[in-house]
Amino acid sequence: MSDLILTPNINDADGFYAGLLAAHDGLDKAESDALNARLVLVLANHVGDNSILTQALQAAALTDR
Repeated sequence: MSDLILTPNINDADGFYAGLLAAHDGLDKAESDALNARLVLVLANHVGDNSILTQALQAAALTDR
């Protein structure tokens, strides 16, 4: 079983963040939320490992509390 990587692991994180913001440019709240949902599903499909996805859900749920 693999473990979820929670330490910085994105090459050019600032560039990715800029692209993420650009993708949301001009969208209203509902469109932005829908884009985020699609992005989550695309990335979850890419990961494909339910164990990792469960760990990610748990980590994301704890982050906001």
